[in-house]
Amino acid sequence: MKHPIQYTRHAALAALMAIAAGAMPMQAQKVFSVDNESRADVKVYVVDNPSRADLVVYKTDRNYRAKKSENKGIWFFTDKDYRADKKIFFTDKASRADLTICFTDTESRAGWRSNRKKHLMY
Repeated sequence: MKHPIQYTRHAALAALMAIAAGAMPMQAQKVFSVDNESRADVKVYVVDNPSRADLVVYKTDRNYRAKKSENKGIWFFTDKDYRADKKIFFTDKASRADLTICFTDTESRAGWRSNRKKHLMY
């Protein structure tokens, strides 16, 4: 028969694990590309050189790879606007953009080059 203190330790450990699991964000930073500028939360202009971008973006096909709370430039494009954390509009004029981005094929290269616009994606 187990000692009552062992039950207490196991219960405390189980409770801590449940709290930690609930506190960890499991959602991706999900974006949806809208076709109308007025529906967008953020207007985005794509550049071809990372040094000219505010944010270097890695596009993932798995929504669990990008965590919303981390805001590290790892994006999952949703197929429905109501599933998105942010609705973005790709503009063809840099002067109309809130944010300039550059896409990368390497996840480790994703990230903010300038923190002054980081709030736009929270």
